Amino acid sequence: MTERSENDDVDRKITIGVCVMEKKVFSAPMGQILERLQAFGEFEIIHFGDRVILEEPVERWPICDCLIAFHSSGYPLEKAEAYAALRKPFLVNELEQQHLLHDRRKVYECLESYGIPVPRYALVNREKPYQDLDYFVEEEDFVEVHGQRFGKPFVEKPIHGDDHRIMIYYPSSAGGGMKELFRKVGNRSSEFHSEVRRVRRESSYIYEEFMPTGGTDVKVYTVGPEYAHAEARKSPVVDGVVMRNPDGKEVRYPVLLTPNEKQMAREVCIAFRQGVCGFDLLRCEGRSYVCDVNGWSFVKNSYKYYDDAACVLRKMFLDAKAPHLSTAIPPILPWKVNEPAQPSEGLTRQGSGIIGSFGQAEELRCVIAIVRHGDRTPKQKVKLKVTEEKLLNIMLKYNGGRPRAETKLKSAVQLQDLLDATRILVPHTSEAEYIEHAEKLRQVKAVLEEGGHFSGIYRKVQLKPLKWVKVAKGDTEEERPIEALMVLKYGGVLTHAGRKQAEELGRYFRNNMYPGEGTGLLRLHSTYRHDLKIYSSDEGRVQMSAAAFAKGLLDLEGQLTPILVSLVSKDSSMLDGLDNASIKMEEAKARLKELITSRAKLVQTNGSSKKPWMIDGAGIPPNASELLPKLVKLTKKVTEQVRLLAKDEDEKLTETTSYDVIPPYDQAKALGKTNIDVDRIAAGLPCGSEGFLLMYARWRKLERDLYNERKERYDITQIPDVYDSCKYDLLHNAHLNIEGLDELFKVAQLLADGVIPNEYGINPKQKLKIGSKIARRLLGKILIDLRNTREEAINVADLKSQCQDTSSIAVVKEHRDHRQKNEDSRRTGEKSKDPDDDEDKEIKYRLDPKYANVRTPERHVRTRLYFTSESHIHSLMNVLRYCNLDGSLKGEASLVCDSALERLLKTKELDYMSYIVLRMFENTEVNLEDPKRYRIEMTFSRGADLSPLEKNDLEASSLHQEHTLPIMGPERLQEVGSYLTLEKMEKMIRPFAMPAEDFPPPTIPQGFSGYFKSTGVLERLGDRNCSMVHATTTTTSHSFFSVSRDSFV
Repeated sequence: MTERSENDDVDRKITIGVCVMEKKVFSAPMGQILERLQAFGEFEIIHFGDRVILEEPVERWPICDCLIAFHSSGYPLEKAEAYAALRKPFLVNELEQQHLLHDRRKVYECLESYGIPVPRYALVNREKPYQDLDYFVEEEDFVEVHGQRFGKPFVEKPIHGDDHRIMIYYPSSAGGGMKELFRKVGNRSSEFHSEVRRVRRESSYIYEEFMPTGGTDVKVYTVGPEYAHAEARKSPVVDGVVMRNPDGKEVRYPVLLTPNEKQMAREVCIAFRQGVCGFDLLRCEGRSYVCDVNGWSFVKNSYKYYDDAACVLRKMFLDAKAPHLSTAIPPILPWKVNEPAQPSEGLTRQGSGIIGSFGQAEELRCVIAIVRHGDRTPKQKVKLKVTEEKLLNIMLKYNGGRPRAETKLKSAVQLQDLLDATRILVPHTSEAEYIEHAEKLRQVKAVLEEGGHFSGIYRKVQLKPLKWVKVAKGDTEEERPIEALMVLKYGGVLTHAGRKQAEELGRYFRNNMYPGEGTGLLRLHSTYRHDLKIYSSDEGRVQMSAAAFAKGLLDLEGQLTPILVSLVSKDSSMLDGLDNASIKMEEAKARLKELITSRAKLVQTNGSSKKPWMIDGAGIPPNASELLPKLVKLTKKVTEQVRLLAKDEDEKLTETTSYDVIPPYDQAKALGKTNIDVDRIAAGLPCGSEGFLLMYARWRKLERDLYNERKERYDITQIPDVYDSCKYDLLHNAHLNIEGLDELFKVAQLLADGVIPNEYGINPKQKLKIGSKIARRLLGKILIDLRNTREEAINVADLKSQCQDTSSIAVVKEHRDHRQKNEDSRRTGEKSKDPDDDEDKEIKYRLDPKYANVRTPERHVRTRLYFTSESHIHSLMNVLRYCNLDGSLKGEASLVCDSALERLLKTKELDYMSYIVLRMFENTEVNLEDPKRYRIEMTFSRGADLSPLEKNDLEASSLHQEHTLPIMGPERLQEVGSYLTLEKMEKMIRPFAMPAEDFPPPTIPQGFSGYFKSTGVLERLGDRNCSMVHATTTTTSHSFFSVSRDSFV
């Protein structure tokens, strides 16, 4: 090379060598960015090309000042390293560190060395396939590596970074199975395999804790350590279907990174010495974790990002090779590309339209729904006292050898032990004096054998020791149990109809509960403007109803197990149990029995005949005592017919095996079905997994428990169970043509309509007391939801007011101040115990308005869905309609209008998929301090309460053929035009709700101490973010700085 003059050196363009495979060079993002760099007029772009890279020696490669080089399939990374060592260009991405990216072990090691949070993980290193390792243990629902246990669901990753077959294994309590994640193939990115339950052993793997992310993944793209852009997409963990826009491109939405995440992006960039770098971020319970680092990655289909990346790369090149030149961005960027508007509507998936319109000044802010589970099989219970040593030994095996301790058996291993013992015992208990005991043991055996395999979500057994003896053991004595009570609970499983109902209701909510722009809720959810949380009780049918509802709500596909694990949180303390109200409920049932059996006159509690819902025992039929003998007679008639069917089946079972007679029924596979089992119906068998033996056991127990002939005593608590069984068999087993079943249903329904509502209180005041005890925690959580929504809306309004002179709203983190509560906290020095108010947990992720074409980027809707059982629906409704009867609220009108109270009296049953919905709206034209700023709308649905005998409803008749009943639409609880303010709602509900300070503090993942120790840091970051809007310097234009305030770390 000849010597250049100093002036020539100043005028010379900086050469940028692009040493990457041609497939990558000609990708749209690379082309867009290189074109922009060239448009500045300061750079000469040199493409090396595949032939040069693969065939020419490095000495003959073009000479350049700056080098863009990164590994891809077939790329000679070592050769590029040799070139860099020879010519010493400025490297955007250093080459030596790129070797790390091919080994996930080294990636995690590097992340940890820089203090970047990663999921909890452990390594299993094998020198050869299928090598047995002493430190690796696999059990049904967990693996253990070097003593570190990972319960299902957990993630299994190959150590090789280029192997993208990642597995997620699900617990048996959620249905079991495995989901395989892989690189996109067409419209799929994952597949669920219900039969796979064992982990891979052919290679080395990383096992890590599964992080529930709410069904959304975040991909972060850095361009240098000072710039980070993030996009959200639907996670492949949920259903594996890639959502695409009309152009066939995957739908992703830009989101704002929190200050913590921006620091993480900077550290990833520095740790791996990769200027342009992509990595995967998991957002879980307010924490963020890096789970993968990909190396060179560009954003697709974002012209704003292309502009930003070109500007940042220009500055990097000039700083490295021409520091004397100004890096200021010209007022008008040199390229003249009109940024095309990205489509705001028209996803190819069907059913995402929005119905309904709202006033221009009124915005939906919150949707709270309390939903009962879908159609289920009848709940069953078998109780028997056991003295057999084999059964007592099982109890001791699983309770740690403690003779007086109760044992619960739910796992497949535990239930298999019990089944093995029961199979041995059943043939040896046929003597006359043990006939009833033998019958119950046969029932236990039949239940445990049901379906061919176990899943703890459907069956559970309790063993409670009753009697003990002292036995000699060496020089001492020890206690041993000699008798125990075995309680087997089964049934209550979500049916194919229940799943179908839940999915349909989810779709209905998606299309009707949210006012929309474009694709409505789906777009709202994907852009992080939808804050969704789904809670469920501990019952399997409730969890699966929640998962099926989520599938319909978010337009997901595939099996329910991955959806359940990804999106549904269990909260049994809030949505399960009647312990707090059991005494009051027993009092109500005693009074109810008196009213039904003694023909006592119904008493008006307030003296007003215009309010029939105020009497004791409202809804009880006047001839209830006459209906009881008829109920018993018809129950016996039905039971006898089922006995004959069971006898025929039993005779066939003695000649062959059960699986030759009854087509095998797999509960796990049934979870994926919304249609009836045609083969079983055609074979004349009961629908679902229940054989005739179990069907007979169900009816025989009802017959025995309903009426004690020796004592001539009715048990009215069995009336709902008789009604439940009747309705189930009329809907699912009508093909069995059981005579008298329809007549029994009519009698049972008359009595159940009186019994069920009155079990939760015989009159309004008692209903209020019982309801407030059962729903106390749920009511407290609802008030927290409404209050937090209000505070968030105030914060958004304040921010909008402060930044109204800027082009868009920039939110790094919305930190709720809860003004009044914080003032109280400052006065008392106490920290809030609000479960939704933890300063780290409640980080709000937001859409980045600069990169996405949406009309209202500041709009944000909170949705809280609570799935529960009949008891909580009744209890919540009773508090809403009778709260004004409390002494502290004298003179206040009911939250529910009289016409709705009358409808509720006539409704009687809140059936499967019944729900209560509270929607909160904000009137943005009303002053912030005005109580009318926030309006509450209350609606409810009776659920699927049509009779299976209904003949006049064409839709119902059609659905009946599919063993399904339609869900009734929502009804108003307020008069049309009435205005219920949030202030009034809080006042009426607060006396019955658990105070926020009584809620336990949020749990923080073990080993994580949090990033910020004080709110002051957050407040300063928020202030800095807003003040940067107004920052101007002589070297940086406002157009470029508007990027930095949202996307720069």
